[in-house]
Amino acid sequence: MVYVALLRGINVGGNNKIDMKQLKTTFERVSMNHVKTYINTGNIIFTQSSLSKDELVAVLEEAILADFGLPIRVVVRSLDEFKNVMSALPDSWVNDQTMKSDVLFLWDEVNDESVMEQLPLKPEIDRAVYAPGAVIWSVDRNNVTKSGMSKIIGTKLYKLVTIRNVNTTRKIYELMQAAEQ
Repeated sequence: MVYVALLRGINVGGNNKIDMKQLKTTFERVSMNHVKTYINTGNIIFTQSSLSKDELVAVLEEAILADFGLPIRVVVRSLDEFKNVMSALPDSWVNDQTMKSDVLFLWDEVNDESVMEQLPLKPEIDRAVYAPGAVIWSVDRNNVTKSGMSKIIGTKLYKLVTIRNVNTTRKIYELMQAAEQ
């Protein structure tokens, strides 16, 4: 089965530095197959057929701690789960000079549609949809500073998500589909 592991908080602002080639080796060491990393923010596509998703998370978090000395949280999504997120992502939502659009991948503790009630959204500015495993959010660039989503930083909920922009999310999906071939 094809999966992606999304690591939270690595190689951001000079903190939690992890080399992607070394990370690939770590994944291979713990029996992940066809491992491919995408950009430096902790996106690892791989295949694995004998472990459950919960077992994958535990194995990967332990391996990263052992090899890098960092307690990094990991979200794992299967290709089917990722496909559901992608089907909820409006084609018109982009990340460019006119629009900022992100996908907040959720840990199991908050992976429920009720998470939308915890978001400090401003309906006149923010657009957001829930898909199992994620919240997809978009705002016009000229309203980013007015968005309620900036208030999520530092909250308990913020610690239970890892965020990718929609361009990265779409590329990860493309790589996952290629890995299925």
